[in-house]
Amino acid sequence: MDVDAVGPTFWFGGTVTDPASLFGQAFVELQFYANTVVSNCNPNGSFIPKFQLNAYSVCSPVWSVTETGQKDNFHEPAAFDAMLTTPLSKQAMVMHAGDTVKIHWFTTSAQDGYHVTVSDVNTNQSGTIVLDSSQNGPLMPAFDVQKLGNALGWGLVDDAPNSFVWEIGHTSQFSSPASQFCLPGDPICDSYNAPSWAGFLPLQIKSVQFGDGSFAKHWAVVSDFGGRAEVDQSCGAANYGNPFCIYPWYTLGSSGFHYGVDYPDNVNDFSQVNQFQQTLQCGGPFGPDSTYCATTVK
Repeated sequence: MDVDAVGPTFWFGGTVTDPASLFGQAFVELQFYANTVVSNCNPNGSFIPKFQLNAYSVCSPVWSVTETGQKDNFHEPAAFDAMLTTPLSKQAMVMHAGDTVKIHWFTTSAQDGYHVTVSDVNTNQSGTIVLDSSQNGPLMPAFDVQKLGNALGWGLVDDAPNSFVWEIGHTSQFSSPASQFCLPGDPICDSYNAPSWAGFLPLQIKSVQFGDGSFAKHWAVVSDFGGRAEVDQSCGAANYGNPFCIYPWYTLGSSGFHYGVDYPDNVNDFSQVNQFQQTLQCGGPFGPDSTYCATTVK
């Protein structure tokens, strides 16, 4: 099973300031595309993929929420997008399966936008994207501290400002239909199929280091669809665990944190799908019980 089958992208993202967006906040996604070399990252947040086995390339769209002109009628345009390249190159920086990659988010005294540098330890390549929107100006981090509750105002989860997410519930960018939203129980939706996740070596998240040199001591997980609740709604509770009727979960393996199913080096799977809260019990700008709470698993 190709890794892109379970979803076209995984990303490392965070809440940034945007004066034109709802609550003055937008959300950046540093999107990694499996088996893909992108030729362009479009201003609307889309990308143009070309299949290349075991290759990875990156776009970094920033999503905002704005009113359409009618009160309380919103849409989600991209405030920014850029392709990750190496210095002086106009082509995508290409990484490969098995590479160790470091991602560094930072700001400078110029206050010219959030910076992110991606470094491939195996090839010594690196590239930097600066979130400076031609429309809305520099997009800066909205929070200084990585803690639960410093969450995106218009999001569905009460989480931390920076996070890792796998974009499940979409078909592969190379399938037909491509990159289409899909639900549990649909046989084109490998996101919810356990053998599809078990068919490739998992992502390994090794560590997180903060600006003061310290390392993350605690880890939390959250789903913006209620985890198992989404699967039960589409498949029926009695069918959870059947083909195309699981919700992937985080695990801690001897090689790092994984996302998907239990892999051979599993140390702790944090009760599998039950690690995710299934009901809206945390608050936010839209009132009490309007977001899913995060679960601290470590």
